[in-house]
Parts: sequence; structure tokens; C-alpha cells
Amino acid sequence: MNIRSTKKKTATDQKGEALPDQQRNFDIIIVGGGAAGMMAASSAAGEGANCLLLESGSRVGRKILITGKGRCNITNICSIEEILDNVRRNRNFLYSALYSFTNQNIIEYFESFGVRTKTERGGRIFPVSDKASDVAGAMEADLLAKGVTIYKNSRVADVLVLENNSFEVSDNEGKKYYGNKLILACGGASYPATGSDGNGYDLAAGLGHKIIPPRGVLTGLDSSESWIKEAMGLSLRNVMLTLYERGNCVFSMQGEMLFTHFGISGPIVLTGSSSLFDSDFKDVNAVIDLKPALDEDKLDKRILRDFSENSRKDFANALDDLLPKKLIPIIIRLSGIDKSKKVNQISSEERKTLVSLFKGLELRITGSRPLAEAIVTAGGVSVKDINPSTMESRVVKNLYFCGEMIDVDANTGGYNLTIAFSTGHLAGKNAAGGN
Repeated sequence: MNIRSTKKKTATDQKGEALPDQQRNFDIIIVGGGAAGMMAASSAAGEGANCLLLESGSRVGRKILITGKGRCNITNICSIEEILDNVRRNRNFLYSALYSFTNQNIIEYFESFGVRTKTERGGRIFPVSDKASDVAGAMEADLLAKGVTIYKNSRVADVLVLENNSFEVSDNEGKKYYGNKLILACGGASYPATGSDGNGYDLAAGLGHKIIPPRGVLTGLDSSESWIKEAMGLSLRNVMLTLYERGNCVFSMQGEMLFTHFGISGPIVLTGSSSLFDSDFKDVNAVIDLKPALDEDKLDKRILRDFSENSRKDFANALDDLLPKKLIPIIIRLSGIDKSKKVNQISSEERKTLVSLFKGLELRITGSRPLAEAIVTAGGVSVKDINPSTMESRVVKNLYFCGEMIDVDANTGGYNLTIAFSTGHLAGKNAAGGN
């Protein structure tokens, strides 16, 4: 085990001059000003702890600002068991966190600071204002009201464990801070521009913790189909996406998706990407049912009715009521039916081919988007190194973890932010010695 330790030194500034202890000594130091870190600081300060929050960027809550397309899906209104069912890895680790600070507690926390919430499709909770900035702003105001010291543009470069089990934390400018307890809430390695650049993994590894190699989840999927760029920007609603790996169905869900320059994305694609976490993508296919509400027989009758109403039109001009405009030339080409053929001349066999395409538009999937583009990072500090009841490290006394840097992740729908808030609250409360 490689735990770095040293005797405690006198706090000094960059010129080597001694600084007053109160400027650099804290009960708890929290590294990372994201959702988990701010909640940890709020929880700890609420228990009376003197807290320092170190944030590497120019503002706190940077990743919060981009969640939910800038609206911030705070949590989900479903039961705790349903939240746990949406956790992809290490669900049992989260029992204590999710039950000690529930989704209802999260809603009440934000509403107590004036952030009114609303429930949308799938139980998703958003601020009524639809502004993620209101969420981040409320959390920062809470910290300031509770007396938390916040230092921005302060990227932690090193952590040392002192002989009395306290910590020396050095930032990128050489400034040193001392804390009796330390909470690492550095985030994962996705969206590095928000501060989640993987630095926390280096700090944790340097303190003797096992790091599960980080991978991106909740991410778009690449496709090699030549027609993908023609469909770029097209959003589809109420379609069924099924993913197959080596001929076996690994995922199926109805909902919204989006065609992009690289392949496919959108809610059901992001959720489905987690099912391919360990895939080598050598034999992965996506099948899109464009008309899941209709079986093949009913769809054939619908097409026949539309064709009857447009019997003298060319095939290329008879699909407007059946398909989005961008998909029409793609489906025509894939069907092999002459686009200038009159619809009253289309055979039942050709119609059957058309039905098959509507019910099973197939794409070859060649990979997932890079970790930097993923919404959430899977992997991180092994849960075996963390006490799930307290979030304290099993390796280093007085060290706590929370949020995305732990090896837990969940589906879309507000579940990942719920994990961040709940683990942050539990870490802060226990670091402060609360009951």
C-alpha cells in the first residue's frame, strides 16, 4: 500500500512567509465544486464544521449547468428501489446514501432555497424555471450562508497524509491547506472542460486506492452506415430501439432518439449504450422500429390506404404522411423501389419490403463516443475501498469520497445527480461527525 505521509509543517504562502493558522487550517477540506462536492460542504457545514471547498475552475457547479440540456434534471420522483434498479454498477453500495438523503429530501433542499420544482415525463424533476443556473446558484448561496470558504481556480496537485491522520493539500500554485478531514469529490473524466478531468483518480491512487479504469457511459453510438449523415439532426419520437450483440438482444426501449454526424444519440441511445459497456463492437447492430404502435399487418394496411389516396403520385412523393422528410430518400433507396414508380404499380412484395424497413431500420454500430463526450464516467475508486454507510475510505482514515469519482453509475432520468447529492450529503455529514 502506497500512502504518502509526512510530519505536519507550518502553513506558508508562496514567498515562504508564515500564514496565520486560521487562514489555512480547516475541519474539513472538500476537493471539487460540483454537485457532490457542494452537497458535501453543505452537509458538513450544517453540522457546524469549518469547511474549505477547493474548485479548479472559475465557478462552482459547472457540470450542473449543462445537465438536462441546460435545464438540470435534479432527481427522479420514483421510489428508492426504482432508483436502485436504474443503477448500472454496484447498486447495493448506494443503499445507505439513497435512503439517508432521499430524492424527496433533494427536492425539499432546493425548494427551501427558492428553487421550485416540477415533474415531467418519466418522473424527472426539473426546476420550474428550466434554468440549471438556478440550481447551481442556490447551492453556492447555501454554502456562503453557512460560512463555507470557497477558493476557485484552485486545482489540487497533491495530497499528503500527516502523522496525526490529518491532511496537507497543495494546489497548482503551491498554496497549502490543512484539514482534519478530507472529502474527494473531483468528478469523473467526462466533459473535462467542466473540471472532471480525472485528476481525482490520481489523487486517490496516490493514497493507496484501487482505481477501476474509467470508461464513458450514457454516450452516443457510432455507425458506419453511409446514409447516417443524410439523417443528421433528425429527432425521432416514440420509436423502439433494440441493440443486438452477436445476434443476442442486449437492450430494447421505446422513446426519443437523434441522428448525428457520427451515428445515433438521444435518451434511449444514451441509456442503451450502458448495455455495451464491455463490448468490442465487432458484431453490434441497432434496429429501429419506426412504427412500434402498429404490427406488420396494421402497418401494411396503413401504407395501402395512403397509397390508395395518392395512387397517381410517384413513390417518392407518397410517403410524406408516413415518414419524416429526411428519412424518405433513405428508405426509398434502401427499399430498392424506383422512386418515380407510380404507387398504384407497387406490388405487395415491394410493400412488404417497405413494412420491413419501417419495422426494422438497421444500422451497424462500430463503437461508442469518447470518454470526454460521455455524460457519465463508469469506473473510478473501487467501492471495496469505501465504507458505504459513511463514504469513508477503508484505506485512509478521515478520507471520504462522493459522487462520480466512485465506481457507480446509472441510467438517464436524474439518477446520476441523485447519486451525487446523496453520497455527497452522507460524506459531509459523517466527516463532520454528525449522527
